[in-house]
Amino acid sequence: MGSSRRILGTVGLLSCLTLSALVPVADAAAPAPAPAPAPAPSAVRESPRVPFTQRYQAVQHGGVVRASNSSISCRSAESPQAEPCPEVQKGAAGVNGDFEMFYDEVDKDPDTYNSTRAELRVPQGAKVSYARLYWGGNLRVGEQKPPEDNGRVLVAEPGGAYKAVLADTVVGHHTDAGSDAYQASADVTPMVRKGGAGMWTVAQLNIAMGHSEVGAWGGWTLVVAYEHPQEPLRRISLWDGFESLAAGAGEASGETVEIAGLNAPAGSAGRAGVVAYDGDRGTLGDSLTVTADSGRRISISDAENPFNDVMNSTITEFGRPSFVRQPEHMNNLGYDADVFDLSPALSGGARTLNFRFTGESQGQFLGVLFVQTDARR
Repeated sequence: MGSSRRILGTVGLLSCLTLSALVPVADAAAPAPAPAPAPAPSAVRESPRVPFTQRYQAVQHGGVVRASNSSISCRSAESPQAEPCPEVQKGAAGVNGDFEMFYDEVDKDPDTYNSTRAELRVPQGAKVSYARLYWGGNLRVGEQKPPEDNGRVLVAEPGGAYKAVLADTVVGHHTDAGSDAYQASADVTPMVRKGGAGMWTVAQLNIAMGHSEVGAWGGWTLVVAYEHPQEPLRRISLWDGFESLAAGAGEASGETVEIAGLNAPAGSAGRAGVVAYDGDRGTLGDSLTVTADSGRRISISDAENPFNDVMNSTITEFGRPSFVRQPEHMNNLGYDADVFDLSPALSGGARTLNFRFTGESQGQFLGVLFVQTDARR
């Protein structure tokens, strides 16, 4: 995001939310219900704010994995202070508003204008219990993209051909003086059960290219819950929404998502994944902390996501790349899809976890939170 972006509207739109253990839990022995037919993109309702709600929950032997990639990157520097684009792609600090941004294209198909791939690592012998694809970006940069196309992407399973995927839920769509941001999603469980592990390709994300102070960003994340009889019993939870953290929110006005009913024993292992839009590498002030029942607050960070720059345009797991991506930029210039180690917050066990987000000085958008914790037998 550019260094002089207009402050986003109301501070703290991500309101305090309690997700109770009374929410129905998926039966590990029962098949997931068949998804309803996806509506046409024009039929999907949009809202400038979509509060975080629980999308899926299960207690089962298994876990959660994801594949993810950004869909647009720098082409040339527009600011004299900017690092060279190749160095930024390798991980140097840099913000999308300092560059001319252009689509990534890996499929060699003349009928697509952006396409990227990422590896989905579902363990051998596992059964996919739920899969959801999220995509989003900025529609207003050097060009203005029509929002009518927000609810459609093309998806190719490993070795397969493209299929159209349509959004099946409310699309978050927030406009202000500098950006026109959105997130859409769809249940793709049958497709992922059939396609399985391997390289997944997502194309035709509705995002704008070019240059502006705010800058271009966009990408996709495929979140997959699976069952495997040889893995520990775990609680898997997926939440989504579309909320903005206002510019300069800081510690005093940060926001909290409370996750209740975990029943994680002392010494549990766990992980938390976050998808966020328009976080900048090198722009400080954003953080993520977790507080368990004991009241001890743990800063969630790692080698690639510092405690005061946690949403910094990376796609990592515990601070490292964890799957193959094409292309595989380290600085994704406004797109984050990270998985963090939750084990320190679970050392004393937990029935409740409070995730507290604070915004960087430029502001950002939050789209997805998924959590995996050990469960009592």
